[in-house]
Amino acid sequence: MKETIRNFAIIAHIDHGKSTLADRFLELTATIEKEKMQPQFLDRMDLERERGITIKMQPVRMIWEIPQSLRKELSLDLCILNLIDTPGHVDFNYEVSRSLAAIEGVILLVDATKGIQAQTIANLELAKEQNLVIVPAINKIDLPQARTEEVALEVSELLEVPLKEIIPVSAKTGENVEKLLTEVVRKVPPPQGEETNKLKCLIFDSKYNSYLGAVAFVRVFDGKITSGQEVYLYQAKQLTKVKEVGYFSPDFVSTKELKTGEIGYIALGIKDPTLVKIGDTVTILEKEKISIKPFEGYREPKPVVFTSIYPENPNDWNLLREALLKLKLSDSSLYFEPETKSFLGKGFKCGFLGLLHAEIVTERLKREYGINLLVSSPSVSYKIITTDGKEIVVFSPRDWPDPARIKETKEQYVELKIITPTKYLNAVLKVLPAKDYKLENLGAEKLLISLNLPLRIIIEGFYDKLKSITQGFASMDYKIIGWQKADLVKLEILIAKKNQEALSKIVPRNEAQKEGKKVLEKLYKVLPPQMFDLALQAKVGGRIIARKTIRAKRKDVIAPLYGGDVTRKMKLLKKQKKGKKKLQERGQFSVPPEVLWKVFRQD
Repeated sequence: MKETIRNFAIIAHIDHGKSTLADRFLELTATIEKEKMQPQFLDRMDLERERGITIKMQPVRMIWEIPQSLRKELSLDLCILNLIDTPGHVDFNYEVSRSLAAIEGVILLVDATKGIQAQTIANLELAKEQNLVIVPAINKIDLPQARTEEVALEVSELLEVPLKEIIPVSAKTGENVEKLLTEVVRKVPPPQGEETNKLKCLIFDSKYNSYLGAVAFVRVFDGKITSGQEVYLYQAKQLTKVKEVGYFSPDFVSTKELKTGEIGYIALGIKDPTLVKIGDTVTILEKEKISIKPFEGYREPKPVVFTSIYPENPNDWNLLREALLKLKLSDSSLYFEPETKSFLGKGFKCGFLGLLHAEIVTERLKREYGINLLVSSPSVSYKIITTDGKEIVVFSPRDWPDPARIKETKEQYVELKIITPTKYLNAVLKVLPAKDYKLENLGAEKLLISLNLPLRIIIEGFYDKLKSITQGFASMDYKIIGWQKADLVKLEILIAKKNQEALSKIVPRNEAQKEGKKVLEKLYKVLPPQMFDLALQAKVGGRIIARKTIRAKRKDVIAPLYGGDVTRKMKLLKKQKKGKKKLQERGQFSVPPEVLWKVFRQD
């Protein structure tokens, strides 16, 4: 049985045609009937279809009846293909790494019009770490602008393989798709393990089902698992009975059992989502002991971008909490913890792997759970060394200690890799915040730029700027490399001499004044005038570094007067001025929450 199984994934940079290639595989193997077929079939969320990107990995089992002409060559009449379609964007790299732990090989797909891009290299490195068999392919060879031979040379040099091993395909027309699938069957080895061994499954993903409870996506490495069997979750230390087992077609299809080498799902009947952990080992207890060596589990992803998420209706807090718990089942890289802000009430501080990840999660909360949200502008974490030698990690300006206690400040740095066509090099170098970079040639018309810079810069719109100046041809990828010393300060915003903690920011000292003026300008545009002058101030430490004033609304107190002595008018104006001064001294001004969120969204 296991000799007929091939477990593999498609990895590539975003928009290189992974999902379209998966469509052709589904058609070729007759997994989906033609009348039911639609583009990007494995992208199950509306959000994925709208944006044209894969957000969630999606496994599917395909049974391929080998054509007569290939049976002798492959020594198989039939092959069970377990494919995992993976995301391509850097923010969902963790999805890719999890899927690679459950398979034996990958198709590395490269766009013939764009060539090797940043995420191509990043995903390739992940595959090499797992010692997976790599089947290289070049897609979109049917397009007029395809540079098939040139890109094949790039891939050949990157993988250090002969050109003849790189298969040119068109996922759109189906050209050479059967040849590529044949190469997968030939090169990717069948799974190891024995059905007679003790049960050992890896949980590589999960989701919540209202009827079945927590559903774990598993790869069976040893033994077999059946419906009704009692299993043990190693990390969660939880004993439970399996309600249902099955495979992906790509919808759930129940079956009697899953055997060694197979990929499928097990419904655990657990209603508490926190008990099912990605990377956990599913096994059985014998005399309350585990007789196998459990999997080490996945490396826990560390969030790098943080936002505050609050329900518009404070009564929806529990609903938001339940939604976040269920989302975390299918997205273990999501981090959240409760927090409270005076002007908004109870909400959550959430951590993400990047800006797109943050955007997708908040959109899913709105769509899938019907919760209207207020979301703050993204920020990153900082490290502070205090005068007494303690290290503090700060996630928001509210936690910033008194300047007198701060000995040293640090921020996270990333190693940034940019791949750009040679003709855009000068434009890219102009927007780089650091001049200490390295250049490498990738073929005749492409360059790899490597440099280190603060993560803060990445989340301030650097990617959009890069895409704009290169007309969309450049790509980038980054990874966290650690903390580096930086001269950081807390920028406070005062409105009517009252500190607005929600508008505070952590900024480099030499950029504080510029950033302060920028925030004040936004406030000036969105705050309504009052009956008294409204002072807007930016402060660092005890020093005001920027100021702007919203002038008071003036009532025309002399309008009722027709003619008469000018001293009557002056008397009324003087009285008005005196009243406004008293009002300014005693007046209380509360910033409406919708105004603060307008400022956040403009960041």
